[in-house]
Amino acid sequence: MTDAGGWSTIESDEGVFTSLIENLGVKDVQFEELISLDADTIRSLSPVYGVIFLFKWASGQSRDSAAPQDGTYDRDATDNGLFFAAQTIQNACGTQAVLSVILNQDSLASQSSQAGIDIGPALRDFKDFTTGFPPDLRGEALSNSARIRASHNAFARASPFVDETSRPPVSGEDAELYHFIAYTPFNGVLYELDGLQPFPISHGSCEESAFPEKVIEVLQRRIARYPEGEIRFNLMAVVRDLRVRARDIGDAEMLEREKRKRRAWEWENALRRCNFVGFIGEVAKGVVGMKVKEGEESYNKWIEGAKKETQRRLEMRRGRGGGGDLD
Repeated sequence: MTDAGGWSTIESDEGVFTSLIENLGVKDVQFEELISLDADTIRSLSPVYGVIFLFKWASGQSRDSAAPQDGTYDRDATDNGLFFAAQTIQNACGTQAVLSVILNQDSLASQSSQAGIDIGPALRDFKDFTTGFPPDLRGEALSNSARIRASHNAFARASPFVDETSRPPVSGEDAELYHFIAYTPFNGVLYELDGLQPFPISHGSCEESAFPEKVIEVLQRRIARYPEGEIRFNLMAVVRDLRVRARDIGDAEMLEREKRKRRAWEWENALRRCNFVGFIGEVAKGVVGMKVKEGEESYNKWIEGAKKETQRRLEMRRGRGGGGDLD
C-alpha cells in the first residue's frame, strides 16, 4: 500500500456511507448498522445486497497467495463479471468495501432474482471504464478517481491541528489499524471481497434466500479466530432504502421514523465538516474575561473552585474502579 494519497479517514457510520453513495448517484440504497449477529436481523431488512465488516487488523496478519484462512480463492471470478479491486490506498478501504457491494449488485448486470441497484451514471462510467482491468489496475483507478475521492473526503472530520497523511506510521503493538471487507452474493456464490487479498474469496454456493444464514456462519468463524473478549467489530448491512419500503407497505410510522433518521444523519454529517476550536476558544476567552472584570479575588475563587471540582470527579472515578480520565 502507498500513503494516504489524498484520501482522508472517515468513520464507519451508516449515515456517512449512505450519504456517500447518494453523492455518487446511487439510488434507493442505505446502510443499517447491525447490533446483533443473527440471521433474522438481516432477513428483516430484505432485500439485503451485502454486508460491510470492520475489524481490527491483527499485527503480523498478511495476505496468503496460496490459500485464505477460510474459504477458497476464486481466480476466475473477475473473468465471470465480479468486480474486485486491490487496495492501494489505506484510507480508501471503507469506500472500496462499499463499492465492492454496490458495483456487484448493479441492476443492469445483476443476474439476481431481486431488483438490483441503480448505481447512477458516475459509477456506471467508472465500472465500464475498468471492465477487463486486473484487480491491481482497478484499485489504482479507484484510488485516482477524483469523483469518488471527493465524495469520500466530504465526510472526513475537520481538524485544524494534524494532517493524518503526514504522520509517520505506527508499528508493532501501538498500531491501531482497522480494515473493511465486503460480503455479497454474486451468481449464486457468497464472496468475501478484501482488497488486501490477491483474489476474491468464495465461501461456496449461496442462494439469495440463504444469504443471512450463510454470511453469519462465515462471520462467526472469522470472529472466533480473534482472542476471547475482542469486541472491536462493526457490521453494516447494505439494504434497500427503508423509506421506499415503508411507502410500499403503507407503514406511516416506519416512514416517519426513517425520515427522522435521515434528518439526524444530515445534522451529524454537517457537524463532521466543521471544527469548533475557534468557537470554543472565543467562549473560553469570554468567560475568563468576565471573571477578570469581577476582580482578582473573584477570579482566584473561580479557579480554585474549578480545581476542587476536577479533583472531586477524579476521586469519584477512582472509587468506581476507573482510571484517571475525566468523564
